[in-house]
Amino acid sequence: MYRRKSERWVKHIDFMVVDFIALQISFILSYWIRIGNPNPYGEQIYLNIAVILTLIDVLVAIFFESFKNVTKRGYYNEFAMMVKHVCLVLLFLSFYLFSVQAGADYSRIIVYLTGAFYIVLGYIFRLFWKKCLKNRKKEKGKRSLLIITTRSLSVSTICNIQNNNYEQFGIEGLVLTDEDATGESIAGVKVVSDIPHILEYTSGKWIDEVLFNLPEDMPYPEKLADSFYEMGIVVHTKIAGFPERGGKKQFVERMGGYTVLTTSINYSSLRQSFLKRSMDILGGIVGCLLTGILILFVGPAIYIQSPGPIFFSQVRVGRNGKRFHMYKFRSMYLDAEERKKELMEKNRISDGRMFKLDWDPRIIGSKELPDGTLKKGIGNFIREWSLDEFPQFFNVLKGDMSLVGTRPPTVDEWEKYELHHRARLAVKPGITGLWQISGRSKITDFEEVVQLDMQYINQWSIGLDIKILLKTVGAVFGKDGSM
Repeated sequence: MYRRKSERWVKHIDFMVVDFIALQISFILSYWIRIGNPNPYGEQIYLNIAVILTLIDVLVAIFFESFKNVTKRGYYNEFAMMVKHVCLVLLFLSFYLFSVQAGADYSRIIVYLTGAFYIVLGYIFRLFWKKCLKNRKKEKGKRSLLIITTRSLSVSTICNIQNNNYEQFGIEGLVLTDEDATGESIAGVKVVSDIPHILEYTSGKWIDEVLFNLPEDMPYPEKLADSFYEMGIVVHTKIAGFPERGGKKQFVERMGGYTVLTTSINYSSLRQSFLKRSMDILGGIVGCLLTGILILFVGPAIYIQSPGPIFFSQVRVGRNGKRFHMYKFRSMYLDAEERKKELMEKNRISDGRMFKLDWDPRIIGSKELPDGTLKKGIGNFIREWSLDEFPQFFNVLKGDMSLVGTRPPTVDEWEKYELHHRARLAVKPGITGLWQISGRSKITDFEEVVQLDMQYINQWSIGLDIKILLKTVGAVFGKDGSM
């Protein structure tokens, strides 16, 4: 799917916490040695510097990528990175104290001692945490990995990944390129398919990443790899005369004990992922507060015209096939899902991969008068102003969704997807997206929706998210029906 670098910041938070503990212990020890009191937080000026130190430490870790390849660094490289990290923290702390003209209020000895202790404790704590991760490496991971190799290389490939599984992959299965051994177990991993049926297998399973480990004299299966790219699956290829993949993001990294070429639709750095999630959390908090206010007005209006729950919950398919409950203000009658089958013939999206009607009689208050005039109700008002979307800010806070992304399909819509449609689920679904601001009410071709979603995934940046959010606000207040 979308390059997993966008997910690594979650793992790096563990190391940030480890560094935080080492930093605070270092600060306490330095204060104790200099002042003779083990509680620096009891004095306001040192409580302030403890907070500033923590903020600087986090920012240095993010913007200077202190934890990039942290699980793969050796003892010397880890120590060198720790020294660099601490020096940067002290440099920015000194700049801060100079800027606020507060340097004279603090003991320089405490600052220097904190730096020295931090280098030692931080280094020890990082090595300890990496050892803990190594001890857990055999547990089933969050990302599913399919291994494609030959019979002769199968055992060594599986053992290599399992023994160096810092990425915490869950090995979904094995496919042999030189024979059909479906159903057989090799080194504890089941052979799940042969090459002729592999696409059929992956279309019914959620495979996040694929590893090709093939002999140098074996031709690279370009058509198969292209099919995986089309599905949004991240492809790793053990380096041995690999081809260039035009239009895809490629970079060399370590995976297990192999040096591989990784190809994906796109990827984001730790810094970009942190900023996007920070935007989601901030926007989610604000959105949930606004939702609380809207309940006071929208709730009674819904209940009066259609007694029943105010909120509507529906299972949607999110990133990498994860199913979750998406929440909305209920804008339709309680029997809307049952009546959907009756209205399928009027669906503007002919292939059934989305559901759009010119006029939906299931909307609360919507009526067709005897003279053929269509009367709108409270449900139409809620939908036209996108008020029904506000409870999704709770999904954003939970992490099921993002402020900006691709719209999550229903389960029955997803079941109709072809292989290349699956790539639109390579990112976390969003409340809004490029498709929505392009005039969703006017688009009736699902392939055009997929094209817009893929354009968003390929061109993603924080700036693009901000641009889409601003255009979303304009679309809602413009009431042009595009939202």
